[in-house]
Amino acid sequence: MNITAIDWAIIAAFFIISLLIGIFTSKKAGSSAKEFFLSGRNMPWWLLGVSMVATTFSADTPNLVTDIVRKNGVSGNWAWWAFLLTGMLTVFVYAKLWRRSEVTTDLEFYELRYSGKGAAFLRAFRAIYLGVFFNVVIMATVSLAAIKIGGVMLGLSPVQTLLMASVVTVIYSSLGGLKGVLLTDFFQFFIAIIGSFGAAYFILDLPEVGGLQNLLSHPNVSDKLDFVPDFDDPNVYIPLFILPIAIQWWATWYPGAEPGGGGYIAQRMLSAKDEKNAVGATLFFNIAHYALRPWPWIIIALSSLIVFPNISDMQAAFPDVAADKLGDDLGYPAMLTYLPTGLIGIVLASLIAAVMSTLSTHLNWGSSYIVNDFYLRFVKPEASDKELVAVGRISTVSLMVLSAFLALALSSALGAFNILLQIGAGTGLIFILRWFWWRINAYTEISAMAISFVVAIFFEVINPNLGLIDIPENQAYLKLVYSVSITTVGWLLVTFLTQPEKDEILLKFYRKVHPAAFGWKKVLDRYPEEKQEMGQLPKEIGLMLIGSIMIYAALFATGFWIYGESLNGTIATIVSLVCGAVVIASWKKLR
Repeated sequence: MNITAIDWAIIAAFFIISLLIGIFTSKKAGSSAKEFFLSGRNMPWWLLGVSMVATTFSADTPNLVTDIVRKNGVSGNWAWWAFLLTGMLTVFVYAKLWRRSEVTTDLEFYELRYSGKGAAFLRAFRAIYLGVFFNVVIMATVSLAAIKIGGVMLGLSPVQTLLMASVVTVIYSSLGGLKGVLLTDFFQFFIAIIGSFGAAYFILDLPEVGGLQNLLSHPNVSDKLDFVPDFDDPNVYIPLFILPIAIQWWATWYPGAEPGGGGYIAQRMLSAKDEKNAVGATLFFNIAHYALRPWPWIIIALSSLIVFPNISDMQAAFPDVAADKLGDDLGYPAMLTYLPTGLIGIVLASLIAAVMSTLSTHLNWGSSYIVNDFYLRFVKPEASDKELVAVGRISTVSLMVLSAFLALALSSALGAFNILLQIGAGTGLIFILRWFWWRINAYTEISAMAISFVVAIFFEVINPNLGLIDIPENQAYLKLVYSVSITTVGWLLVTFLTQPEKDEILLKFYRKVHPAAFGWKKVLDRYPEEKQEMGQLPKEIGLMLIGSIMIYAALFATGFWIYGESLNGTIATIVSLVCGAVVIASWKKLR
């Protein structure tokens, strides 16, 4: 692949601008821990929304989509499209609740909603588990994508790639805090959009692909275009469509798609100016994430089936790529090697932006857990702001180093995605209900974490070796069904067998957050002076459903127009516009 001076100049300019943003914001970010991790709670919706999109515009995401499309066709994307439902639930139900809570991190929520040793344990354990271990796994999958891109497109070794990807990211993340991350994300988002759309447009015109019509009619592609899987085979449609829509979106926990909001999405909502900006940010994120970005990735993935129909073809074309890094996800960077001078510089900069935006968010988010929810809460409560910022910067560097080492041991982003879903199976419903059901307590969450982890270890490690439960290879989805069922039954039993939180804790939470009162009625009835606000939850859930239809219709309208199906494209476009008008009009009335 021929990387010219023009391409390198584009990449160098990108690095320089990112560094300058970090330096520019470093003074204010270092003034206090609140500034470093929440930007003073004064951020507008558009900046926060773009940052959320940029974070999920990770370099491993197009690789993941390519892996899915090559294996299961376009319909395989329901594995992540289904998370739109929980995303829209966050928009219309949880965004304002998070902003009202005024916590610094979503883990601080535990000692607002619960009390005693159970709440303290949850906060401390998840600060380390999510802030370090889980977060490092996520960053490692992003770094793995960078390794594959660097190996294919630049001929770099894994270590060389990680050094290039991480050094600048660590510098501006540790200097500029969240505001530096947000501003850099804003710049990186547009680079990433231009790069992905430009790459898809050029790749369609490659002689090997032969244009859009030839792509869609090619025998390697024509059977992979459906938006929903074949309903003649339950071993296809159940794992690819039914399971994600019926169970996965509410029952599993995954960063960026947490039921009830959480993680770096909660961090963005908590740093918003007010509830209106928190809602606007999450709405923009879901529209852009699900309706705007997928099709360039899908087009490139489908094109790769013509140019590299088998993994062996990629192996022959890129013999320097390590054998354990070869997989269908390599199809995306492999196709990008065909791009011309200038465009390849922009695309490489966009891929670097994708890596850096995701890493920087996870570094700041993970560091906020370590500092606010472990160091300040349990190690040194009297720590000064200067000391907390210093600890935040040290932890930022440490997290990057740990994730780089793990990335060298991984081989597949899809494999890591599935393992993370399995570990969180059955816990998601708690994050939805804990705002609205007084009976949930700290031991509910502790038991769910423990049970889901043990069940995941059983199905991923123990059962494959001992064969205690026969799960046919073509019915691997049963593992998720079993996990969700066992974990949910387990935490429900624990909930009813343990004591609820004390009334004073529940009332304090209710007064501060003002959730709909129907799930708190048993407590509130004991205190006639308490105002029982039923809220507008039914309307908000209705908006969640209409908003989901709006975005799915926009997603599929784009696909229909690409496929040349004008009638279906027109119908889907009209449905999306009508639902959008309903959402805007109704939400204005609800506020």
